Amino acid sequence: MDKPYSVSLQGVEGLPSAERISAELRFIRELERTFGNSETVVDVYRAWRDACDCDASELSAETSSLAVRWPKAVDAAQRAGLKNIGDSDAYFELQLEQ
Repeated sequence: MDKPYSVSLQGVEGLPSAERISAELRFIRELERTFGNSETVVDVYRAWRDACDCDASELSAETSSLAVRWPKAVDAAQRAGLKNIGDSDAYFELQLEQ
């Protein structure tokens, strides 16, 4: 089954493909472990993006409650994904599928 999003590891030139893919999978697994499934990952990520793009007074309570969950979850996923990578410039980019 296709995921409603894709993840790519950035900022790590020369990393072998197998290690890059392994890191991306660790990142995805941690996000989905935290949120339960890929659809909830998308819902929380969209809420966080919406919260970043507008004033707090414009957010619904539901969007706000979802958005505040993203930073802690993505930090944990970054740590899991970058385990054994050791590059301080590395980060994961999440793209929603259309």
